[in-house]
Amino acid sequence: MTKQHIQSIEEFDALIEQDKPFVFFKHSLTCPISKNAFVEYEAFTKQNENVQSYYLHVQTDRELSNYIAEKTGIRHESPQALVFDNGSVKWHASHSKITADSLMKNL
Repeated sequence: MTKQHIQSIEEFDALIEQDKPFVFFKHSLTCPISKNAFVEYEAFTKQNENVQSYYLHVQTDRELSNYIAEKTGIRHESPQALVFDNGSVKWHASHSKITADSLMKNL
């Protein structure tokens, strides 16, 4: 599976009801640090096509981004990667801590 852009709370709620682990990435379209982290995220998705992977753009999907922060209790940052398993966050990181290797190790 390749990465998929999620834009609604309903789509996100459907994801966390699944039993399968997945990666979620919060991406800023204007931040160079986020751009670098997104390159790492894309490298991860290409190497792990069987892993479910989703992302949002914080500028256009602010309501969903805030909802995820509220639902998980994890303060919003961007860029931010979250690994979910059984509906809960198993691992999360932000900024330069987001690498293809860190995502793989924490899946």
